[in-house]
Amino acid sequence: MATPSSRRDRVDTMLAFLATFEPERDASAKAIAWRLRRAARQLDTEVRRRLAPLGMELWELEILSGLRRAGGTLTVGELLDVAQLTSGAITNRIARLEREGYVRRDVDPADRRQVLVTLTPSGLERQLQAVEANDVAEQEIFATIDPALQHRLSSDLRELLLAIEGPDPHA
Repeated sequence: MATPSSRRDRVDTMLAFLATFEPERDASAKAIAWRLRRAARQLDTEVRRRLAPLGMELWELEILSGLRRAGGTLTVGELLDVAQLTSGAITNRIARLEREGYVRRDVDPADRRQVLVTLTPSGLERQLQAVEANDVAEQEIFATIDPALQHRLSSDLRELLLAIEGPDPHA
């Protein structure tokens, strides 16, 4: 597979190896998937490294940030969508955040079958710390990438996610 520049990344090496066994195979989708996974892994690793001194994990940032974006309160079901977790995992994580005083759970007065999860003032403070650490990690990773390329990547990834997930149902 020809590369647009003379520089090769690790995925180029993997694709070349694959081509020795299946030269007729169109590996375009595989190249995208491998590069996205590698990039996501690098980003997650750096964000986790920045969150570790705060004693925080990435899932905590996602849940607290989801609550903040929603105005402070979501149902457990809505949090499932925000955090992309299973119902068992979200229940355990909400319980942990509640024990630490970052959220509180209440029965929805309008629908007693629903549980509302609300960000506490201490949870908001925690979320702000996490966002700061996350921002530093992202700035470091993307600091050497041309701003025009960053814009193109963001736009192309938006189109990819729209094709895979569809538009945001809450927008």
